[in-house]
Amino acid sequence: MKKQLMTAGFVLFGLTLPLKASAAGFSQFNVFGDSLSDTGNVFTVSQQNSPTGPIPPDPPYFQGRFSNNKIWVDYLGQDIGLTPTLFANPSTKTPTQGINFAFGGSLSGEDNAFFPGAPGVLKQVGSFVGNNQKVDPNALYAVWGGGNDYLFGQNPNPNQTVSNLSNAVGALAQAGAKNILVFNLPDLGKTPLAVRTGNTSNLTTLTNAHNAALASALGQLNNNNPSVNIIPVDINSLFNRVIANPGEFGFKDVNTSCVVYDIRNNVVLKTCNNPNDYLFFDEVHPTTNAHKLVAETALAAIRAKSVPESSTALALLSLGALGAAAMLKRRQKRVSPEFSSKSNL
Repeated sequence: MKKQLMTAGFVLFGLTLPLKASAAGFSQFNVFGDSLSDTGNVFTVSQQNSPTGPIPPDPPYFQGRFSNNKIWVDYLGQDIGLTPTLFANPSTKTPTQGINFAFGGSLSGEDNAFFPGAPGVLKQVGSFVGNNQKVDPNALYAVWGGGNDYLFGQNPNPNQTVSNLSNAVGALAQAGAKNILVFNLPDLGKTPLAVRTGNTSNLTTLTNAHNAALASALGQLNNNNPSVNIIPVDINSLFNRVIANPGEFGFKDVNTSCVVYDIRNNVVLKTCNNPNDYLFFDEVHPTTNAHKLVAETALAAIRAKSVPESSTALALLSLGALGAAAMLKRRQKRVSPEFSSKSNL
């Protein structure tokens, strides 16, 4: 009974708070980031330029993603009905649903940790907004970076890294973007790479400093751009909860990885047969089931930052909410006590 009432509450909340851009959704989905968001840019470029073959190798990686299957960009794209075109895909001249600019190995600024010439996050945004170019205000934009600065950069500085990301978000806002997702970092000290190399303490300290500085910077950007919907996505809390309670999310191993991959030499050193038992697919990248959780967290953040529509729309939505509540009440009578006591993620 309690669960049914909670479900009704979420239905009511979801119906009365549509997305800010419009009740129908966003017009485009544009993504800026690194390997956590790359759906195939590095893979596409490396097919032509890498003497060791495509990066990352497929299999065990999935169609250019740094994971065993789809990543959060794919899952959130499905939720909002948009599939961004790869920046590196020359066959699509006029992408209508957005562009994914993310490159594996990208640093927060101009450069890439592994692939010379590939753009960092700030450079990706710069190439998109151009010289005072206006962007679609009804699109959804996503910025996620910084991890490579700390894992593979030299002399990492959280203040500089956050400044790069803040400048990227500010450039999007200045160009006319109205809905911008900005992700913080999971605890890099808890990645299998950090554990194996004995760098846990240092990377945890850098992660905490990064996330604190990013939260402060986003607060300032909100104050300076009151008409822009800057949407923080708290991945740090998500991963901490998963690591503390892996069984709750269907994971058996949150400390080691399914795959050990040497990206510099493009060599897979270890694989496994049950990747979805793991939180980490390789020593720094999540499995597809973890990416689903990232997408769900991003979608919840979007809904939490939404604003009500006009009074007419709210009246219609209220009627819909009442109908949903009635439907749930009728459903209660048909559901057995055993089934109603079960919960799903």
